[in-house]
Amino acid sequence: MSSHFFALFSRMKNIDRWALMRNVNKENLSSHSLDVAAVAHCLALIGNERFGKNYNADRAAVLGIYHDMPEIITGDMPTPVKYYNSEIRQSFGKIEEAARSSIIETLPEYLRGAYAPVVSPDESQELYKLVKAADKISALIKCIEEKNSGNKEFLTAEKATVKAIKKLACPEADVFMEEFLGSFSMVLDNILT
Repeated sequence: MSSHFFALFSRMKNIDRWALMRNVNKENLSSHSLDVAAVAHCLALIGNERFGKNYNADRAAVLGIYHDMPEIITGDMPTPVKYYNSEIRQSFGKIEEAARSSIIETLPEYLRGAYAPVVSPDESQELYKLVKAADKISALIKCIEEKNSGNKEFLTAEKATVKAIKKLACPEADVFMEEFLGSFSMVLDNILT
């Protein structure tokens, strides 16, 4: 059997995020997923080192890599649309689940059991909550970068994203924001010195 899984995966770079916003720098799903994976990995390490948790940081990174893979099929649904009301959110949730199933079906059968938990994870598990926090932090970083480029289009999104992160009540995310977020407002020369 010929598998189309990685041909689909490579198309993540063709899916632009923030479609309803004017962007100074375009962000695609591939670069976003890398950012989420790196931040999720760090959040897990913060949990382990600062809060005595026993997270699998490598697994958190892998979940981050694949967390938005259904958007290859669905596209990036803007947050205000996706969460407009519960009926739309439930309908879109069903569409995302169907997309996940379709993607998993592209794998050879002997790999489906290994990939299913990362393409279609149990969203109630603690590790996935870190991925959701990393996803929000990645969005916040995008807002900060756009603001630093003079784009006021992202000011409201920045405030809403900070509020969403606080609502998660994730101490690992709070530590990340305190220790790492300030650097995103600096120029390269100041970061390196």
